[in-house]
Amino acid sequence: MIPHNTVEQILDAAHIEDIVQEFVNLKKRGVNYIGLCPFHNEKTPSFTVSPSKGIFKCFGCGKGGNSVNFIMEHESLSYPEALRYLAKKYNIEIEEKELTAEDIEKKNERESMLVLSSYAARVFEENLFETEEGKSIGLSYFRERGFRQETLKKFNIGYSIDKWESFTKKAQTDGYKIDYLVMTGLTIKKEEKTFDRFSGRVMFPIHSLSGQVLGFGGRTLKKDTKAAKYLNSPESEIYHKSRILYGIYHARKSIMQEDKCFIVEGYTDVLSLHEADVQNVVASSGTALTREQIRLIKRFTSNVSILYDGDEAGIKASLRGIDLVLEEGMNVKVTALPDGEDPDSFSKKKSNTEFREYINENETDFIRFKTKLLVKEAEGDPVKRAGLIREVVRSIAVIPEIITRTVYIQECSTLLNVSEQVLSSEVGKLMRQKAFKDRNRYPGPADLPEVSRKKAEAAKPPEGSAFSERALTRLLLKYGSEEFEKVEHKEEGTEEIISVAQYIVNEIKEDELEFSESVYKKIFDDYSFHISEGIFPGDKFFVLHQDPDISSISADLLSESHILSTIWTQHNAYVETEEEVLKELVSESVLKFKSDKIQGMLREIKKQINDSEAAKNTETTNDLLKQHQVLSAMLKEISKQLGNRIVL
Repeated sequence: MIPHNTVEQILDAAHIEDIVQEFVNLKKRGVNYIGLCPFHNEKTPSFTVSPSKGIFKCFGCGKGGNSVNFIMEHESLSYPEALRYLAKKYNIEIEEKELTAEDIEKKNERESMLVLSSYAARVFEENLFETEEGKSIGLSYFRERGFRQETLKKFNIGYSIDKWESFTKKAQTDGYKIDYLVMTGLTIKKEEKTFDRFSGRVMFPIHSLSGQVLGFGGRTLKKDTKAAKYLNSPESEIYHKSRILYGIYHARKSIMQEDKCFIVEGYTDVLSLHEADVQNVVASSGTALTREQIRLIKRFTSNVSILYDGDEAGIKASLRGIDLVLEEGMNVKVTALPDGEDPDSFSKKKSNTEFREYINENETDFIRFKTKLLVKEAEGDPVKRAGLIREVVRSIAVIPEIITRTVYIQECSTLLNVSEQVLSSEVGKLMRQKAFKDRNRYPGPADLPEVSRKKAEAAKPPEGSAFSERALTRLLLKYGSEEFEKVEHKEEGTEEIISVAQYIVNEIKEDELEFSESVYKKIFDDYSFHISEGIFPGDKFFVLHQDPDISSISADLLSESHILSTIWTQHNAYVETEEEVLKELVSESVLKFKSDKIQGMLREIKKQINDSEAAKNTETTNDLLKQHQVLSAMLKEISKQLGNRIVL
């Protein structure tokens, strides 16, 4: 359990813009910041951060909250885990007991796997720097390749002892369950036997954006041709190879500063470029780029530069995934290194300045690079040349922006000596084919984008009193301390100012009504208690509330602009600002709340009247009918006050 005062200290220290900026490239717009939402794919920024309110809100997918909610959502952490993450970032000490074997068993699966992966990284790092085997085999390997110790420590590079189950036994001794060792892929279990997956390998921990260890890459140092040179952690609850890039945790700030991301193939390529003072670099870890990886980069920049190994086969193999980058509307450049060189070897042969100069001088636009490469291959062969044109056109056709497509068509027309009209026609044909396939593909639930599903769900009329409860809660949070009306006490010669919060609370309590939705009820009860003590809690009190449900919904409500607009559109009224019509807005919202509650009571009474047991008892039925009559009269009166609208 984290002490209350420590939680407050963490919440005060965790400025929303600082937290979000580690994961999203934010740009200043007025008093707020905007960026591409990290929770869904979008091309136009709809993700807003408000430092003054301490909240974030995406108007595309609907997600919102404070800094803790953001970390919970982004890193799939529980509330206490997110608090620990922020405490670590701001060097706030949390006095908690050390985890025992029993504590570890009680943790949920994902958290246990993350704890275990972090533990494994520490063990492997200790093996590399503190054991005789690690120093003589692992560390000497990196020294021979010219890597500095500070770089190895920066990336938490380690070594797995070359014994059958050295790590597995140590982890079990330290209280970690074999089930989680197998789930993370650190241990392999066959029948009743267990053994280390990575024994005798140097270890490259793979970090999430926030620095959590998700999995590992292990390189063998043996000359055994049967063993795979590189071995990765298997897919698991925490590690998805297609969704993460090696080095992204160490590169994200530099990528934003440089507004550019270099992509290389291997782990050591990333380490070498860092030593060459190129820190905005990530690796695809030997796999073709995936859409998820590309979108991860796009959060920080739209400019990508790929450093290819010098061999032609490697270049051609890598070309296949680049169309995905173009499809995301990103700018792609390519640098081909000299034959026989890779980023690791080449960066070590050049000084930092020379390496940078080579990239600047040899960096080529991807479409132009691809065209020149294929033209050379197809030289003198009409059939290959025709195939080349189709290949280039296919890449141009995936570019979403029409002006960019047009420019590429013009350039490729010159390079290929083919008329612009022919290229435009082919591009158009491919785009129509894709549109036709997309349009005629049998749609299923998964085909509806998450954003569209959420918007569709949001468009549905709310059930029961959920809408009016949400509307009243928002008014409490946003305008609770504002003046609602002035009441003169002529006999005493005094004037009393009634606040919005006092009016709402008094109206609801006098009629002995209650909120049905638990989170709105918590906020109402909390607000009611505070104003009874003469205190008006500000909106940040609820945004930074220790109950994650309250903080999340408060941030969500405070970021909404016109949640109550449906009340006013039925009046055919034009509202300039909420503040100008605040009294009418609050009054009608309270009436709508009461109306919804009464309708709920009437439905319940009808249900009881229709109940077979109640119907047998004449006295009970008569009482219910009287209640129905009184409530119906009240509903009619409320309807009149609302402007003779038909209350459904």
